[in-house]
Amino acid sequence: MKSCPICDYRETQAWTHPKRKTIYYQCPNCEAIFMDPQFFPTQAIELKKYLEHHNDLDNEGYVNFLENFIDSTVVPVLKSGHILDYGSGPNPVLSVLLKRRGYSVDIYDPYFHQNDPSNKSYDLITSTEVVEHFHNPRTSFEHMVQFLKPEGFLCILTLFHKNDMHHFEDWFYQRDPTHVIFYRPKTLQVLADILNLELIEHNDYRYAIFKKKNV
Repeated sequence: MKSCPICDYRETQAWTHPKRKTIYYQCPNCEAIFMDPQFFPTQAIELKKYLEHHNDLDNEGYVNFLENFIDSTVVPVLKSGHILDYGSGPNPVLSVLLKRRGYSVDIYDPYFHQNDPSNKSYDLITSTEVVEHFHNPRTSFEHMVQFLKPEGFLCILTLFHKNDMHHFEDWFYQRDPTHVIFYRPKTLQVLADILNLELIEHNDYRYAIFKKKNV
């Protein structure tokens, strides 16, 4: 039994993938599903996997995917301002698209863009297809949130699981070996309560918007 890395709930339920034999735990308190740390990928495996991604400005489908994210999450809450793209990857396409719309954008990625944003604060932070890679999710969310101004926004993009282990068994999203934690809206609400955020919107599928409380 492993404590939940989101809410510290101790009575998580173990489940072994029948084909890969990877062990996962499901938290009945916040509904997170997370991989047993003994199966976490090494940094070398992570880096190799990330470099296999061919996400660039010439990929029309990927650009449209990110434009939809911007229209759904960024534009409704921020018309102009300073944005940090957290976990930008080797090709920071999102930052280019945001700059085209007039936003000021910095990028950060622990593998590819290690510039330290700690001396700045931002009106909004984006994190697309990143949070499912967090080995220590609460710590990583805390790291992001510290760069937000009071009443700033955090917009994330991932893919929520269906809270059904039969579906999870064949779900394409868990087949990526670098995806180690999976969320539900309830998971994000618990995180919001812990991190002094307000979960202001989600579509129960892919994205969520948080607002940092001003206290």
